[in-house]
Amino acid sequence: NILDVQGNLAVTYAKLERHELALRMKRIVYSGYLKLKGEEHTDTLISANNYADSLIQLQRYKTVMDLLRKTLPIARRVLGDSDKTMLRLRVNYARALCVDAVTGTSLDDLREAVTTLEDSERTAQRVFSGANPFVEQVAYFLRESRGLLHKKRKT
Repeated sequence: NILDVQGNLAVTYAKLERHELALRMKRIVYSGYLKLKGEEHTDTLISANNYADSLIQLQRYKTVMDLLRKTLPIARRVLGDSDKTMLRLRVNYARALCVDAVTGTSLDDLREAVTTLEDSERTAQRVFSGANPFVEQVAYFLRESRGLLHKKRKT
């Protein structure tokens, strides 16, 4: 219960634009679930995604990539590719690759991000209804990543 309350507190900090506090709290929650329930528990994977989202908000892309490169194979094995949490983890991974493309991600990494988002969009349309905000968000990130890829190819 304490971890749930701390997670809610982190969301409140984020809404108040106290992003550093939100990040610290989400790190605590993730670490707590990791110790309490292990790396394969759904709560741990959800908190890893929440932590990654805060890291992206604060442009801590290397930490996001380290976290998600470790978490994604576990989530895929435990949850499967069509799970909502798995989709969110994959989208955050692609977001980190795309945003970091401006600061030096390779063309191959950007291609991987586009491919990941294309696959995630197809899966999200199947898993969620077409009018779901998450599906629309994935479509937006896909458009943005394709634009970044196009620009990067020109340089």
